[in-house]
Amino acid sequence: MIFLALNTTVASLLWVLLGVVIGAIASFFFTKRMFEKQLKENPPIDEKMIRAMYMQMGRKPSEAQIRQIMKSMGQ
Repeated sequence: MIFLALNTTVASLLWVLLGVVIGAIASFFFTKRMFEKQLKENPPIDEKMIRAMYMQMGRKPSEAQIRQIMKSMGQ
């Protein structure tokens, strides 16, 4: 009788563990897809944005400054 209860408990724990693993994998791929979608819709800072920030500060940026900022943001 105790052996049957132990088997049922172990089986239940295995099903719960399997559900947690499947849920973790599914949520990983769902989150990854949503993150990539957000990056595609709202890209990070580009050269036009850097130019606009310089213009708001009252400065005209050179191409070297823009490339330097883009390089520093890529690191």
